Amino acid sequence: MIQNIIRGLQVYAGAYGLISKLKLWKYFIIPVIISIVVFAMIFVSAYGLSDNLGEWIAGVWIWEFGKATFTAISTFIGGVVIFAIGLILYKHIIMALSSPFMAPVSEKIEAYFTGKPAKNYVNTNFSKQLIRGIRIGLRNLFKELLLTLPILILKFIPIVNIFSTILLFLVQAYYAGFANMDYTLERHFKYRDSVAFIRQHRGLAIGNGIGFLLLLLIPVVGVVLVLPLSVTSASVIAVDLLFDDDDDIGFEPFDKIELD
Repeated sequence: MIQNIIRGLQVYAGAYGLISKLKLWKYFIIPVIISIVVFAMIFVSAYGLSDNLGEWIAGVWIWEFGKATFTAISTFIGGVVIFAIGLILYKHIIMALSSPFMAPVSEKIEAYFTGKPAKNYVNTNFSKQLIRGIRIGLRNLFKELLLTLPILILKFIPIVNIFSTILLFLVQAYYAGFANMDYTLERHFKYRDSVAFIRQHRGLAIGNGIGFLLLLLIPVVGVVLVLPLSVTSASVIAVDLLFDDDDDIGFEPFDKIELD
């Protein structure tokens, strides 16, 4: 698992060069605009609601002593909760809405590595890709929230909250990588088969998702580059997994990264 997480991250090293080589930047224009608008809306909402949530949480402290300290802690936790939920919504919104625009990117990467035109093994088109993207997004959103809410409660327990932060990060990373890989898998598998395939390679999905989340930590630039780099990396991973038995493939410039 850990080895595959590292491998999922390593693919990012050549993503920028591959985008430039295959002239893929034009396909990311609309998704990047969607990313910036959605992130801005969620950031403003998180900033405005964190104080309100903090005051509401602080209301459980009925004593005067330590009131200010508890309120400060509650405000911080409120901000973390709002931001975590906002980040979840951000991921799934932009990935669902960007789904039809990512298909050409995935197809060109597949064609580049296989030396053959990308095939649609599943009947798909723009509208079907959008519907599938929304379906995957809603499915992952529901499951991620089910896992995230208990983890956020653990943040109120000293020492344990350190590990809960790591666990929360990994959960968010998995579902980010999941959506990124599905842009390629949607041509090869039906919905349920795609879910099973990614579960089988969850380490690689987490590695890709960690790169996604780390990019978002970069002010301004991160929101612009997060989709191009993460989707390109995930497409390389998915293509390698799908065609690794084909001797005709040369994974330049990723030939030193063996995925399994």
